[in-house]
Amino acid sequence: MKTDSLLALLLQANQLKRVPRTGWVMRGVVDAESVSDHAFGVAFTALVLAQQMEQPVDTAKLLTLALLHDLPEAVLSDIPSPASRHLPPTAKTTAEFDVLSALLDGFPAAEAWRGWWREYEEQSSIEGKLVRDADRLDMLLQAYVYEQTTGNRWLEEFWEEASRASFACRVSQSLFDALCKARERAEERA
Repeated sequence: MKTDSLLALLLQANQLKRVPRTGWVMRGVVDAESVSDHAFGVAFTALVLAQQMEQPVDTAKLLTLALLHDLPEAVLSDIPSPASRHLPPTAKTTAEFDVLSALLDGFPAAEAWRGWWREYEEQSSIEGKLVRDADRLDMLLQAYVYEQTTGNRWLEEFWEEASRASFACRVSQSLFDALCKARERAEERA
């Protein structure tokens, strides 16, 4: 791949530092995390989860998925859940895959990365399942932090949409339970 193309890919990915997570902004969070902040949280959470798994996990694939999972948002922005509910069922995934393909065009690992991204979307590998769990856990961790640090109480729907059953791995379910208990204790103290 030519240096100019690599630079273009890196500059597009850099956009994620300036794309706010719109779900937080829509609920009144000032200085909401960026998509790249979230990508770090997902990558670190996935790495921690992987260390708790009994079955082997391809860490390079796992971290690649965590970093790629929202890369299309560099072009599409962060489409919040309330908006995506009004799109045809596969519209968001199709658009994200098309953007990912365009961003990776000519990149040596493009085919493998697109395949891994599909595994994430389809939940067809342990790495895809762990990254999906990490994506949800990072969102809930961030909601908890915003509630505790800002007093924002407009984040209830994030919790209402989450359940133990929405996590594929036992360790993720256990962390979800622990986070819910921490939240309950914090509410009791408030």
